[in-house]
Amino acid sequence: MPKFRKKPVEVEAVQFDGSWPIVNGLLTTLGYDPAMPGDWIIRGVEGDLYPCKPDIFEQTYEAV
Repeated sequence: MPKFRKKPVEVEAVQFDGSWPIVNGLLTTLGYDPAMPGDWIIRGVEGDLYPCKPDIFEQTYEAV
């Protein structure tokens, strides 16, 4: 099977500290899966916001 590498793309991200509007303990205003405190909130290449678990974020992204 052919192998592919993800293109390098810079994204904006901030770690969710629980201080944003939440419902039942979850950040739900993103339109994606709920975010929990400690998750990273990423702004994608099209401006969309989505949560990412800290362990996945650490494996996928590095500071620039």
